[in-house]
Amino acid sequence: MDALMNDADVRWLRSREPFAAMNAKAFPRNVPLEGILRFDCKLRRSEPGEIIYRQGDYGGSAFLVLAGSVRVVMDPLPDQQLGRQVPEGQHRWFQRIYRRLFRPAIEEYRPPSQISLLDTPGGNPIRRVDGRTAIFLQDFDAILRDKRTVSLGPSELFGEISAMCRLPRTANVIAENEATLIEIRWQGLQMLRCDQRFAADLDLHYRTTWLPLHLKSISPFRNLPDDNLTRLADASVLRSFGHHPWDDDLKRTRRLPVAEPINSEPINSEPIIAEAGRTPTELIFIRNGFARVTRQADPGHRDSSMLTTSYLGKGDGFGLEEVIGNATRQHGSAPIPLQHSLRAVGITDTIGIPAEVFAAEVLPWLPPQDASQRDHATSVSSERLDFIIANRLNNGTDAMVIDLDRCTQCNDCLKACAEAHDGNARFEIIGPVHANHQFVQACMHCADPVCMMGCPTGAIARDPATGSIRIHEPICVGCGVCAEGCPYDSIRMVTPRDRNGHVYQDAETAKPVQKATKCDRCHSRPSGPACVSACGQDALVRIDLTDPSPLDSLGLLSR
Repeated sequence: MDALMNDADVRWLRSREPFAAMNAKAFPRNVPLEGILRFDCKLRRSEPGEIIYRQGDYGGSAFLVLAGSVRVVMDPLPDQQLGRQVPEGQHRWFQRIYRRLFRPAIEEYRPPSQISLLDTPGGNPIRRVDGRTAIFLQDFDAILRDKRTVSLGPSELFGEISAMCRLPRTANVIAENEATLIEIRWQGLQMLRCDQRFAADLDLHYRTTWLPLHLKSISPFRNLPDDNLTRLADASVLRSFGHHPWDDDLKRTRRLPVAEPINSEPINSEPIIAEAGRTPTELIFIRNGFARVTRQADPGHRDSSMLTTSYLGKGDGFGLEEVIGNATRQHGSAPIPLQHSLRAVGITDTIGIPAEVFAAEVLPWLPPQDASQRDHATSVSSERLDFIIANRLNNGTDAMVIDLDRCTQCNDCLKACAEAHDGNARFEIIGPVHANHQFVQACMHCADPVCMMGCPTGAIARDPATGSIRIHEPICVGCGVCAEGCPYDSIRMVTPRDRNGHVYQDAETAKPVQKATKCDRCHSRPSGPACVSACGQDALVRIDLTDPSPLDSLGLLSR
């Protein structure tokens, strides 16, 4: 993470809490505590007014205050104060005509206002601090005067739940004065849990602060009284399965022939979360990550191959039908075993609700539509589901899919995309193909948007109103972290030009300015994505693949 961390830095960190109290013997030999501090942590000096992270940023790191203090701002701050563009709303027809008639015919043209914020009141909020890019809150004291804030000082940890659970940040954090922080990657946080005291502190904080909120967001628990929800949280069991993130090596495997990514990741090698044939003792919900639902091809033979029947993501449950059936079965009848197995895809975190607690605290309040739903019912072929999971397309909330039997290769979708983006198409018609459908390499506005991790200015962010992931170009510094982080290669770095076709140059380095670009779902068009409306053959659709059911309804079945 930081090649400049040396032995002296590590020794100094070991003298500071919470690392000083950690038992080095609790860590495995191949992952020693000193190694975690060296390779998964970095020291960071922040100047007064510097934004450490923004509300809505995607958590990839936690921070520990070593010196100085930071201020947590619990009230929202306007986008303008964070350097982000105000949503411009949907363009009317005359605006689109004006842009078409008067825009320069120059590739990647940008007006100066899209390049930087030099002309904003108070000056450019982006500065360099110790060789890294930082963004500052202008007029820090005046802005925060009427906001609810909390000050954090030395030895206090913040951002750890967002990093561990891959959740959006819930507050803005600003350096109150010159502060020295240690930034800990989420992988490092996971490994630091080898220390029992540190793990217990993290779990206690999660249970008391966040678990009730997470449970409340899950469908069967939304109508629960607060007392029931508290007892449910107290009884919940937190577990983790798997060893590697879901996006490990995805860029490499996506370039292999279709069958190879599937064959390189055999189902039997995935950790079992719950096994078919066993009586369920708890209802399982996915807290973070993804999981595969399977059954045996021949239930009569234990060694028969496994078939994928569905997949699950954050907030999805497993075993509801069997747990309800056992809770309501007649006295003396045999318990109902699990009909499917559940396996971890990458690292999967779960919440287990004991069956007896669910029956007592939830079942009386369960809406009829939740109580009667059947688990994992889909007619999509196992081969197609394996393809979706192997390519991690189940992460996409707005995937672009082309029916190759209908497509005439007219490229009207590309032309419409370019027309909607000042002459610059934001996708290419490439991507993995299964049977008669191509899953195009365009931004899918992912449920787990790893591209958002590490952006130094918060330029790439999810729009809370639409769920779209947008890039705010004036504060994009062209570092390429998002493009490198996207495992689907859906973000492209471009060199913008002015009205005369000249390349913009960085005032400090004199190098060409770079900006990240990608599909933005045509957020300013009232009719939605231009690529969809331009297809005269109805060959192109945008669908949410986080649930396999759209594959049923749109007829995207293997033929």
